[in-house]
Amino acid sequence: MIFLKWTIQQLNGLKSRGLTFDETVDLSDIKKLDPQIRDISPVRVIGEGIFSKNLISFPLEIKGEMTLPCSRSLIDVEFPFHLQVKEVFSLDDHAWISEDEEDDVHTVEGETIDLVPYIMEHILLEIPLQLISKEADEKGLQSGQDWDLITEENKKERIDPRLADLAKFFDEQ
Repeated sequence: MIFLKWTIQQLNGLKSRGLTFDETVDLSDIKKLDPQIRDISPVRVIGEGIFSKNLISFPLEIKGEMTLPCSRSLIDVEFPFHLQVKEVFSLDDHAWISEDEEDDVHTVEGETIDLVPYIMEHILLEIPLQLISKEADEKGLQSGQDWDLITEENKKERIDPRLADLAKFFDEQ
């Protein structure tokens, strides 16, 4: 069974009844898109389809948890996410869309609307640039095998090993 995917014909039939859903989907393919995602739990997607003229908008609540590497120690860190997003699609190629809305409205390619790629995109955008595990933060890890933490304070004191001989040259003068 394909979740979160409808044909235009199905959506037109649902206009009078409305569309609500609460699905749990397996998005483990997201690991292929970003190798730093080591694992991802089944993702719960709660939403509805709101019809207006020739547009359908999907306000979505996306919840799950992914496993990412710690920026300092590379150990696994569980990172929960809870997103509130909205995706809008035009059901008619000739529908008039204002310039303000133009960037936010997706045109339907083919005869189906599949929300999964859009959900995956929002999850990828949620990955933090830097994630520190509790253990690394509590222990105050400053170094490990083949690495040292460089802060602004010790950056000034530290001499680049490639330039160490040059520093000695100025001391002799």
